[in-house]
Amino acid sequence: MTEISDLTDIRLTDPGRIGRLLAERSRPGLPADGRLMIIACDHPARGSLSALGRPTAMADRPELLRRLVTALSRPGVDGVLATADILEDLLLLGALEGKIVFSSLNRGGLSGSCFEADDRMTGYDVRGTVESGFDGAKMLLRIVVDDPATASTLQACGQAVTELNRAGHIALVEPFLARHTDAGRIANDLTPEAVITSIAIAQGLGASSAYTWLKLPVTDRMEEVAAATTLPSLLLGGDPEGSADETYAQWAAALKLPPIRGLVVGRSLLYPRDDDVAAAVDIAAGMVH
Repeated sequence: MTEISDLTDIRLTDPGRIGRLLAERSRPGLPADGRLMIIACDHPARGSLSALGRPTAMADRPELLRRLVTALSRPGVDGVLATADILEDLLLLGALEGKIVFSSLNRGGLSGSCFEADDRMTGYDVRGTVESGFDGAKMLLRIVVDDPATASTLQACGQAVTELNRAGHIALVEPFLARHTDAGRIANDLTPEAVITSIAIAQGLGASSAYTWLKLPVTDRMEEVAAATTLPSLLLGGDPEGSADETYAQWAAALKLPPIRGLVVGRSLLYPRDDDVAAAVDIAAGMVH
């Protein structure tokens, strides 16, 4: 059995093992209840390492992998969303067997950078997603209304949605309306009106929406937000500021709405306040399934 301490030696002496394991990996398909519990971990590739007020919580890669392996081993956890570095480490560790996998596409809009709105596809591409045998790909679509660089991001996401639909793979789009703050950072607008508008834009991307899904934030008036789409939608977890009980209550209420079919959650489950990853994941998975 491969250990985390073995990963660097394997990557040095036998990098071809990754391709062989991808070819041999078992793929489960969607759960019978049509609902998904996905663990997300593509934040580090954007230079975002914080969790619950800890600025470098995700910086220790062996520790992050231990938490991911624990999360993916829990009952009711269906899969993972991440970049190639993390997915391939998990593959070598045997943690992707029987799991649904989403690749992460656009990581180029680095957190806090002057080019953050120009969110280029610097992670997986559609070809890499398909050739790896993954189930779909996720893209972040921040529509920064006061930044012309958003146009290139819209175009890139639209092309990716078209290619994924043509390949019969899920295009998971995470849309936000956003603006630059006085401090120069990009801030997402989480008002119901803004989220509804972002949904309207995102679900119209590409030459087909047959395989398009949405990844949506939990906000006020979720009934109105959910009524804005017929596409299968998963709730994102983000980096919550309130208590765990408040977060769980919001998820539970939103999961009752017709288009909402599961959760895509990362930091709040991988780095809970009490550091009990298994307990946090079990609560979330129980809500979904």
